[in-house]
Amino acid sequence: MGPRTTLPETIAEVFITDELQRRATSDPDYLREKLALQDLAQQMSDHPSQVLPRLVKLAMDICDAESAGISILEPQSEQFRWFALSGVLASFEGATTPRNNSPCGVCLDCDSPVLMAHPERAYDWIRDAAISVPEVLLVPLRVKGLQSVGTLWIVASQSGHFDAGHARIMTELAAFAGMALRMIQTEERLTQALQQQETLAREMSHRVKNMFAITDSMIRMSSRSAGTKDELASTLSGRLHALASANALVRRSFGDGSDEGVNLHELIERVLRPHNHAKFSIDGPGLSLGEQATNNLALVFHELATNAAKYGALSKDSGSVAVRWLADDTNVHLSWLESGGPLTVPPATLGFGSRLVATTVERIGGKITPDWRPQGLSVQIELPLSALRP
Repeated sequence: MGPRTTLPETIAEVFITDELQRRATSDPDYLREKLALQDLAQQMSDHPSQVLPRLVKLAMDICDAESAGISILEPQSEQFRWFALSGVLASFEGATTPRNNSPCGVCLDCDSPVLMAHPERAYDWIRDAAISVPEVLLVPLRVKGLQSVGTLWIVASQSGHFDAGHARIMTELAAFAGMALRMIQTEERLTQALQQQETLAREMSHRVKNMFAITDSMIRMSSRSAGTKDELASTLSGRLHALASANALVRRSFGDGSDEGVNLHELIERVLRPHNHAKFSIDGPGLSLGEQATNNLALVFHELATNAAKYGALSKDSGSVAVRWLADDTNVHLSWLESGGPLTVPPATLGFGSRLVATTVERIGGKITPDWRPQGLSVQIELPLSALRP
């Protein structure tokens, strides 16, 4: 019957598993059992999701019980949840019972069939539910490759009912239940995989459309501000590389199944990588970005870094840039602060890069405030958190 487990005294009083061997066993009806198992095997092949209810009713019928069910352990909550209940306890379908304070928990601890008489004497939650259980026979439910994941149990209408023959039948049925659970889980995983593939296809189609739209906009706007074809090629190439870096992060995040999105710190570091790392200081709390925010912020920081390299702090060996951000319940506040560069004067007119930054920030619901201080450009950006999230 497997290893014995030391039980608390109150539980020991209702724990009568030894009675299974002492009681007389009726002659087994092997033909009936064989036909029943064949029926279950057919059900498992054709309709695996229907096997467990059929199996529970079969256990109740063969063992002449008044109720039966399956309890599956939910590891995160350390509770058993009742499934496929049949008989007088069918109304408790979906109910939960505690792992460490239930007959099912004792059965898993013993890892063998367990018989209890009137367990409501030891478990308050059974008594509080006004359930009378003259006898309950439980057997472990195992899934191949895993430890016991629950129990199959049957309840008798009177004491002295169950014997070793019933325990044998229940153990065989529990083996079928374990196989059925494995098939159901496999089918669910396959369905989820197909749904993920379909989602991936839609997502990639959406991203390709967005990428073409952004690229088309950059080409048209860059061509209007460029003085020569070389200037157009250089400007457009830099912007496309920033966009490609951002898109690579988005693709990696989606591909590894993560729901956290792209990290803001990583995005900024990636976009600023072509410039001298020693000139940058990046600091702020962890924030996850969705695809749209990732692409837009990549362009914003690329333009800020490009302007700093042409006219600001990054154009001098002594220059540096500090990127900081803080978040409250509704917004994130970003700061781009240049220092150590040439004397800064406000421009007579905004160049394309500055207009692109402002337009991009406003497009995702934010606002931007530049300050051309003599000691270096300061840019304050406020964005709603809702515009950043994946």
